[in-house]
Amino acid sequence: MADEMKVEAEIGKEEIAVVDSTAVATQEKAAYASASHLSCTDGTKLVVRERKCTAGEEKLAYVMGIDEAGRGPVLGPMVYCGLFAPASEDLSSRSFADSKTLTAHKRDELFDGKNGIESDDKLGYVAEILSAKFITEHMLAREKTSLNIIAMNSTIKIIQTVLDMGVVLSAVYIDTVGDPERYAASLSRRFPTIQFTVCPKADALYACVSGASIVAKVVRDRALEVCKTDLGLSGELGCGYPGDTTTIAFLKTHKDPLFGFPPIVRQSWETCNRLLAEEGGVCISWEADEDQDGGAGSKYGGKGSSSGGAQQQQKLSFGSASSKALEETSAVGRHPYFR
Repeated sequence: MADEMKVEAEIGKEEIAVVDSTAVATQEKAAYASASHLSCTDGTKLVVRERKCTAGEEKLAYVMGIDEAGRGPVLGPMVYCGLFAPASEDLSSRSFADSKTLTAHKRDELFDGKNGIESDDKLGYVAEILSAKFITEHMLAREKTSLNIIAMNSTIKIIQTVLDMGVVLSAVYIDTVGDPERYAASLSRRFPTIQFTVCPKADALYACVSGASIVAKVVRDRALEVCKTDLGLSGELGCGYPGDTTTIAFLKTHKDPLFGFPPIVRQSWETCNRLLAEEGGVCISWEADEDQDGGAGSKYGGKGSSSGGAQQQQKLSFGSASSKALEETSAVGRHPYFR
């Protein structure tokens, strides 16, 4: 029930995207302009393709598939997407598949190529871009929000947004997050008129979920590049996963020994913690945290680095155990304002 209470909470800043299709001179600038509405370096952003019902379709039943892209990478946003279509529409004849099994070219073709999702009047979608900074802030906050709760909040927001359009959803299919039965039961209590199917590999079993995974992946890839440009960063990003050498090289290039990494990086990931410790980062000791923990907490962050329980704030690591820490002082001699 605690998780369900947290789901109700408002999460992050949100914008509604407006597509800018201004023609520009070079191919690189044109690509940026066509995707500039996906810029999200802070908070969250909804990208909506609303399907306008024709006369007589107002009460037509719809199905929707929901999937994500970018849950694991250390770089860039996570994107959740819901793709919806009339229940009578046969999507199995399309080339939809789990986006991870498709090439980037094929995903782009299915998304906005000829006869793609963007040009199909029978399809609509709602995608939420959750910036790397948003994820970092929520996972490192004193009252932490797990990635599973962030995912459920996004799922609820997408469903509610589609319902607010006047779309009658009869069934929603979701690629599982956590325990499938608990997840489905929680959603059913909130949306009792909708039949929910939550299961592993839903993106390979249901065409509407496959379509959602394609939109989510394309939006994430383009948003990542746009964010890189907006932040004035250079260098190859790689695939964004911690195991990719190109991604690690990018992180090392853009690492600050004191302030860590730019907003495009999820600083809550252990990869960042490790790189700062290995590369001579500045070690910081947080007096307030040690006072709260009775002096038992570790100065060096990372998952499970302290024993204060789920409500304890995670401590950031800005250096190795051998780094010289900032000297701690008592409050004696300080101005009263700073005591």
